[in-house]
Amino acid sequence: MARILLLALGAAALVAGVLGGLARLGLPLDVASGAANHGALMTGGFLGTLISLERAIALGEPAAYAAPLAAGAGAMLLLAGAREAGLWVSLAAPVVLAIVSARLLRRQAQTHIVLLLVAALAWGVGDALNVAGAAPNAVAAWWLAFLVLTIAAERLEMTRLTRRPAAAAPAFHACVGTILAGAAASLAWPVAGGVALGAGLVALAAWLALFDIARRTVGTEGFARYSAAALLAGYAWLAAGGVAWCGLALAGYAWRDAALHALGLGFVFSMILAHAPVVVPIVARRRMRYTPWMYAPLLLLHGSLLVRMAGDAGMPAWRAWGGVLNALAIAAFAATLANALRNRMADGARPTTTAGRPRR
Repeated sequence: MARILLLALGAAALVAGVLGGLARLGLPLDVASGAANHGALMTGGFLGTLISLERAIALGEPAAYAAPLAAGAGAMLLLAGAREAGLWVSLAAPVVLAIVSARLLRRQAQTHIVLLLVAALAWGVGDALNVAGAAPNAVAAWWLAFLVLTIAAERLEMTRLTRRPAAAAPAFHACVGTILAGAAASLAWPVAGGVALGAGLVALAAWLALFDIARRTVGTEGFARYSAAALLAGYAWLAAGGVAWCGLALAGYAWRDAALHALGLGFVFSMILAHAPVVVPIVARRRMRYTPWMYAPLLLLHGSLLVRMAGDAGMPAWRAWGGVLNALAIAAFAATLANALRNRMADGARPTTTAGRPRR
């Protein structure tokens, strides 16, 4: 029951964040708190709650559930108008998540768990900067580092048995270091830091596209092919987002929507669509079956993002329509996932896990 309640908090933050995002695009919605806290709701309230919940399940200790509880409760306080209290409660989530990740690291001293710890600390830096009233782009840089590095860690774990060239590991570390250095430099040198961050994101996208097992599994069938398609499309958006972030640093606000949503929707939500069918059954303790209908929200997500990017390129009406279709894609995937939970996955096997992370 506790897991369901925490999932409900994350879902509520998602709905409020999506509605707030639509209001920011000019739709006539009376959701002032959701609009004002759109980034915090989507990053901490939704994704932070789910990521922390998954990590708490992996650790298996009751105290670990304080992280998703803080993330979800902080989001509800923001929606209730208690902004200062909401920000401070939200800040507790990455602190607890970092402790949980450190405890997992003591069990398994592996690269992907080190990266999960670094990602949790990046979330904490972003939340601390938000509490301090730092520039929005500086806050967003650290929040994005949290999400991107968490996903990169998941891909490392899921493909850790894949054979790679000797140069792959140092190249990966260089990508991560460039992303963190760019986020840190953005505080004092927004242009140089933003360009470094964008370059790091592009480099990581190239690394994932070259060395992730999705390059091979996209030629299979069933769920493995669907997941690989979502992953590879997400890597393309990661690269596009990195380029757009460089544009944001060099040319200013006109690039902001493209940068944030290429990364937050194109990359992050592609990863959600790819991973959710194996992660959600573990969290919800329910089996799931794969259905080809999962391609429908995936195609809608990427098509709607292209519409939105056209709007960012000079067609404002397209941007609003793209935002509406983005929301519909998320809703369609939630409905497809709920329906698929009624039965087990098509292959009939529950995925094996390491530190709570499914591996394919």
